Amino acid sequence: MTSVARWTARDTVASRLPKSPRAARQRRRALVRCPTATTSIDDLVRPVLPSHGRSNPAFQIGAKTVSVDPAPPVANPAMLNKSTAAWTAAGLGLAFAAHRLKIDLDTPGRPWMDGTTVGREYDAWTEEQILEYYWGEHIHLGYYSDEDLAKGAGTLLGCKVKDFIEAKLDFCDEMLAWSECPDKPAKVLDVGCGIGGTSRHIAKTFGPDTRVTGITLSPKQVERATELAAEQNLPNASFRVMNALAMDFPDDTFDLVWACESGEHMPDKKKYVEEMVRVLKPGGRLVIATWCQRSTPPAFTDEDLVNLDYLYKEWAHPYFISIEDYASLVEGTTSMKEVDTDDWTRQTIASWRHSVWAGVWDPIPVFSRPNIWYKTLRDIVCLERMRRAFGRGLMQYGMIKGVKAKA
Repeated sequence: MTSVARWTARDTVASRLPKSPRAARQRRRALVRCPTATTSIDDLVRPVLPSHGRSNPAFQIGAKTVSVDPAPPVANPAMLNKSTAAWTAAGLGLAFAAHRLKIDLDTPGRPWMDGTTVGREYDAWTEEQILEYYWGEHIHLGYYSDEDLAKGAGTLLGCKVKDFIEAKLDFCDEMLAWSECPDKPAKVLDVGCGIGGTSRHIAKTFGPDTRVTGITLSPKQVERATELAAEQNLPNASFRVMNALAMDFPDDTFDLVWACESGEHMPDKKKYVEEMVRVLKPGGRLVIATWCQRSTPPAFTDEDLVNLDYLYKEWAHPYFISIEDYASLVEGTTSMKEVDTDDWTRQTIASWRHSVWAGVWDPIPVFSRPNIWYKTLRDIVCLERMRRAFGRGLMQYGMIKGVKAKA
């Protein structure tokens, strides 16, 4: 007999005892000794409600611990039918809404349209400030060493093992080291600079004798990047609105041309590479970090094509190319030597979910602004789909570098 049943039995027996002092003692003893209750086993196992049955788990607990009326009133069938119909209608409505939401989330909504698309999108992201809040000054993936990953960095429970923004700074340092750039280049170009996080990091790293110029299609990004440079007292970092496919700079201007996650948005990858090589000084270094689709063959499956189409059109990407294609474009300029590539998928893939977990642990900035809930949800879906595409090899994180040959 359960504890509740014992209490019910003790209370029932004790309530029938006389109210004299002696009876009070008898009552206390009854509460302790718990003589057998008069309620039969059949009474205890009778369903509490007509809708309850012996197969119902709730009944197995509830029916044995509640005193039951031997003849419970019968519910009105008409009322039960109305209640069932209401719940059924509500369930169908929720199922339909969930189905429609999934269709909408699976349908890309921000395709690249023309040369102004990327600038408009980044203007909007900059004004919202949510991207800057969670991603910091660096709008690119982070770098995770094998040791970081072994400790669970980038996972939900390991979100604080390595700070999300710290991982981005590590990426800049690792990319700089991989580029084999000489110490203290005089002029550096950051192509697709965002709000200037990398430009300012390079300006700090090399010191005041190195002038860093960042270019972007977004006027809002230039405005924000300039503000942050002033706040951080970095006069050697400057920013301009400029099309990377038709730069205003003369030939042979920069000692280092740096392009971190800007190639994804370029509608003409060949022109993108050619322009960067054009403005690079002979003997200067070019280094590119970019999201790439895998090379073919084997041919893409129908599922691959559906996923690529989504990844193109949700974040204003005209298309992706492979790491090998980028290397061919760099070599095809006939001005570059020592061209090399690498795949940093392993070192960067944790960033996709890390950015989501950062929001899970600190959700107030999103929850406090209902007008961006849906857009944030769409971005979370895209982040996860990116993670899965990189995880199964459909996408790769491409690193490409080379040296411009001297005349």
